[in-house]
Amino acid sequence: MAGGCAGADGVLIADRQSDVQIDPRRYRVLVRQVLEAEGAPTGAETAVTFVGRAEMAELNETHMGHAGPTDVLAFPLDLVPGDPAIGSDPAGPALAGDIVVCPAVAAGNAAAGKDSRPGHDGSVTAEIDVLVVHGVLHLLGMDHAAPAEAAAMRAREAEHLRSLWSRS
Repeated sequence: MAGGCAGADGVLIADRQSDVQIDPRRYRVLVRQVLEAEGAPTGAETAVTFVGRAEMAELNETHMGHAGPTDVLAFPLDLVPGDPAIGSDPAGPALAGDIVVCPAVAAGNAAAGKDSRPGHDGSVTAEIDVLVVHGVLHLLGMDHAAPAEAAAMRAREAEHLRSLWSRS
């Protein structure tokens, strides 16, 4: 199990699970690319933590009121869509927020995710890619509660994933 792996780009990757091998560089680059493409302030700080089922179940119960582990949770902090003050604080960079991913749950969902987005090959890596992009979009204020919101979010996910997967 690896510890934190922070980049100079403001993205911290922490791996606190041993179920799935994680490539910290892949997710650091992916987070930064999505933030930049979506117009987040330069240097916006984000943390992605990969956790096991038990830790994710505890977080899901505590923060969402749901029993059992889920695949991804996002905890937005400073980035509020349309706020002109975002990133203008001279005291430091904006804090996009935290994303928590459970690779064990992702592994269980990977085969069902095949072709859920153009290019999804059914692999655990592809499923985790989807979850990380999904989490970043939540940090930026996107949601999927209403059908129109869900369609817009899914379209943005597909665009970011298509870009990633065309380079992989």
